Formats: sequence, structure tokens, C-alpha cells
Amino acid sequence: MQIYTNGTILTINDNMPQAEALAVEDGKIVAVGSRDEIVSQNPGAEIVDLQGRTLVPGFVDGHSHFMNALQIVSWCNVSAPPVGPVENIADILKVVEEQKRRQNPAPGEWLIGYGYDANMLAEGRELTRDDLDPISPDNPVMLIHVSNHGAVFNSRALEIFDITADTPTPPGGLIARKPGSTEPAGLVMETAFLPIFPRIPKPDEKELLERFKAAQEIYAAAGVTTVTEGASSAHDLALIVKGAEEGRLFLDVVSLILVTDLDEVLKQHPVESFGTYRKRLKLHGVKTFADGVPMSRTAFFTQPYLLPGPSGESPWRGESTFPLETFRAMVKRAYDLKLPISIHSNGDAAIDMLLEAHELAAGDTPKEPRGTTIIHSQFVRKDQLEKYALYRINVSFYTEHTFFFADTHLKNLGPERTHPCSPMKTAMGMGLHCTNHTDFSVLPVDQLLTMWTAVNRVARSGIVIGPDERVTPLQALKAITIEGAHQYGEADRKGSLEVGKLADLTILSDNPLTVDPMAIKEIRVLQTIKEGRTVYVAETAALA
Repeated sequence: MQIYTNGTILTINDNMPQAEALAVEDGKIVAVGSRDEIVSQNPGAEIVDLQGRTLVPGFVDGHSHFMNALQIVSWCNVSAPPVGPVENIADILKVVEEQKRRQNPAPGEWLIGYGYDANMLAEGRELTRDDLDPISPDNPVMLIHVSNHGAVFNSRALEIFDITADTPTPPGGLIARKPGSTEPAGLVMETAFLPIFPRIPKPDEKELLERFKAAQEIYAAAGVTTVTEGASSAHDLALIVKGAEEGRLFLDVVSLILVTDLDEVLKQHPVESFGTYRKRLKLHGVKTFADGVPMSRTAFFTQPYLLPGPSGESPWRGESTFPLETFRAMVKRAYDLKLPISIHSNGDAAIDMLLEAHELAAGDTPKEPRGTTIIHSQFVRKDQLEKYALYRINVSFYTEHTFFFADTHLKNLGPERTHPCSPMKTAMGMGLHCTNHTDFSVLPVDQLLTMWTAVNRVARSGIVIGPDERVTPLQALKAITIEGAHQYGEADRKGSLEVGKLADLTILSDNPLTVDPMAIKEIRVLQTIKEGRTVYVAETAALA
């Protein structure tokens, strides 16, 4: 038995918000409360001195992409500061050239980068194949968009994926064209990218399996003990299953199956197998998309953007990812199978569409909780939040947009629509279950930064985005702990420090509830414990 004491213990249990000590045995919490009482009742227990630090529940990842963690170690970072070094097109070319020197690829071998965002480039334009071709004519280059919803390709890569002047742009998709022609310019997004995504070149299975440890360490170093794979293809799921069977998972991994791959997955994993952990992997439910992303003006709105669409359309409101009837059928399929469904949706028109799909699929019981979760829900209206509450729909917000992308949203949408984005305070006031997420690898796994954005809502430019939607530090902490557990149907065993729950613990350098709110992002994760076993410890941070 271990007894943690001599620090701040934030239980996230409203009946006992703080405790003096916490005891762990056989991977579970066995006592929470008075130090003197717990120590006296357990003579011989190991005393873990927190040294004034703060103990909180292990963080539950509201939404990210675990499979990207397996590959990102071999990709180059073309993100804008503070995530990466890119401020202009010359910076991108420099990063790709450096990657080429390090990798020394054979002709035909891929060069891949992540974090591309034209909105942050000094030139104010999209990167093109013509920019990339001179530095790597013999190697296909793919720079994945910061949204993960598309990429910029060089000519060799476009040739491999057979994207030509004759390739039609699918509904809900984007293939940027050279001015005055139908020749592809390089950028491919949304439904045009969906069939490409599973074909993205990956290391062989043996190498990917060997990366499972490093991938989980990315999360563990951020205090995360439950990880999400938020859009699993059948191929990717097979790899995660193999990793689990080989005992490679030391964190819990929750998988959401892409609805387009659901039938194939069900051949190997019937509905009855969902909802239960097997060797730390749980198939939770289904994932689909209602629209795209506001940064690229592919999110779907009832009112037009202030700027033209990605291909110059004006007026432009964006569009749904799938045709309405197809989308309705996807939601109904999940409901008929009684599987939870998570729906990526950003614009208010997309949210109108998904609420209508819910009403049709739910029939006479629209208020019955089904584990439906709206992912992102950036520009949800108040009347739509009221329907979320009525229909008991969960929402996973993405408040990091208020820092990383709000300045772009202001240009695309104006202040009236931008300032209320990610309205977590309003949603919580309505009694909604709200999580918060990083959408890794869109943004780094950094739960304290996620908290900071929810509490402060400060943009890169320094302006406050929607001050009325700032939440308290406790609310922000609940969104990445107990609310995450609720989202995945695990609030009875995770998300708070209570007797009988798993000993999933995170030790922080400071108390996020009492430091200056602007200092929350400076708090460090010192130690992460999964079911009583340390899975991460920062250098020089070991506890006695």
C-alpha cells in the first residue's frame, strides 16, 4: 500500500473537494481523507511525500488521434509558433530540406510534415506544388494540414494519388486548382482527402508496434492516463488490437471507429464486444463528420463567411462533409446498433443538420441518453445548446482555438461570431457534460495549456476572446477529468479520487486552482501513475 500525503490533493469529488491523504492498493484507491486516520489504520504502508505538490486524477483525453503519435516521431514539424518554427513559405522549405538531409530518402520515398496552416504564413497564400517541387522532385512530399483534414502535396505525390486536371472535386471536398486551369495546385481537403488518408505511407507493422511505447509516453508526460484514438480505420484498429494483444499498452486506449469502416470492423468485432476493455483497449463507438474546419473555411454555417471559399466561391457558407441523406443514415445506423457516436461538427449549419439527424434516428425517444458526443462544436448557437441539454447530448469543446486560431476566425467570420466560440461556460450553466481536448496531433498533448485556454481565452494577438465564456479553473479541471470519464461511460471508475476507483493519478508542480490563472500553462506534470504504477516521472521530480 502507498499513502500519498503532505501536499494538495484535489479529488474532483464535490462531497470532499480536498483531502490530506490518499491510499492506493492493488491499483485502486482504498482510502481518501484525514492523514492521521489513514496512516494510523495502515501501519507499514509506504508513505509517498508529495513535498507540497498537487495530486489530481489522471487526465482523460476528450479527443485526439493516438495513431498519429506512432508516426509523428518521423515527420517534420511545419507548424507556426509556438508549436513549430514556420512563419513563411521559406521556413517551410527549410524545414522540409532539413528533414530530407536527416532522412536521406531513396528516390520515391516519402517526406511528410505536419501542422501546415496557410493562415499563419506571412505571404498570405497557400503553399503549392510549385513551391515544393524544386526542393524534392524525386520524392513525394505531403504536408498535413493543421486540421488533419487535408494536406499540400508536391507533383510527385499528386501523381501517386492520381489527382489530375481531370479528377472531379467530390461533394464536400476541395482540390485547389491553379489559376485559370483545372490543374491541381497542391492543397487537397475534406472528402477529397478522406480516401487518401488511409493510404498515407506508414512504416511497416513491426516498426509501428515498436513505437507504441514512445507514443504512449507522449500522453503520459502530459498526465494523461486514458487516451483516445478518435477516428480509427479498420486497418489502424487491427494494428492497435495487435499491440494490445502483445501487451504493449500501459495506458487505456479508447477507440472510435470511422463510420465508413464500421461494417468491416464488425466482421471481427461484433457490437457485443464494444464497451469493454481488453488488455487496455476499448472499442467505444463510432465517429463521423458533419463538416470541415473554420480555419480553412470548410466548416458549414447558416451565414456566409466574410471571405470567399477555398476555391473563390462567394458568398460561401461551407458545406456538409456528406450529403444529408447519407449523414442521416450514418447516425441512424449507430443508434440502431446502440453504439455511442461522436460527430465532428464546427459550424452552426452542420449542428442543425446533426440535431435533425438525431431527432429522426431517435424517433419517439429523442431525450434518451445514447452517449452521443459533439466533437468541437465551435460555433454552436444558444438554441442548439438548449437542444443538447434537452436530448442529453455530450459536447467536447476545443477551447485551444481561442488561442491558436481565433485571430483567423475573426478574419473569416468577424467578432460577433468569433467571440462566443467554444461556449463552455454557457454549456456548463445549462447542466451539459462538457469535456475539452487537444485534437492531437493538430495541437500538442498539453492538458494544462488546454485548461489555460478555457480559463483565460486569450488569442495569439493578446485580445480576450469571449470573456463571458471564461470558466473557473475547477470547471476547466473537471472537463479533463471527471467529464472525460463520463463521456466514455467510465465515471464510476475514473475521473475523481474516490474509494473504489482506479488509482489513475497525476502529480503537478503547482495547484491549478490557486495559481494566477495566466500561470496555469506553466504548471509541469511531474509524475503520472496508472493504476498505482508510475508510467512517467519528470527528471529530478521523483517523490520520496
